[in-house]
Amino acid sequence: MSEYLLLKWGTLKGWNLETEKSRAAAQKYADLGMSMGAMQQDDTPAHKQALCELIDAIDGEITNDWSGEVMSKDEAKRYVMEYRT
Repeated sequence: MSEYLLLKWGTLKGWNLETEKSRAAAQKYADLGMSMGAMQQDDTPAHKQALCELIDAIDGEITNDWSGEVMSKDEAKRYVMEYRT
């Protein structure tokens, strides 16, 4: 299975991480605090920055859970940064 991120509501919903680089980036995001579900997650600017670093670190697909659309890293970072602004 390859790495992937699943984004919804402008935040992280699901993932499969296989490299040390992506796991370390995910841990940085998690250390800031995570809710049990994506709908309840209220990302701070620090969360959004850490999630963008995770997006840069992953070697795999990034998918929007609403549309099923596979996003580029730039599209995913824009989605995260502009959601609820």
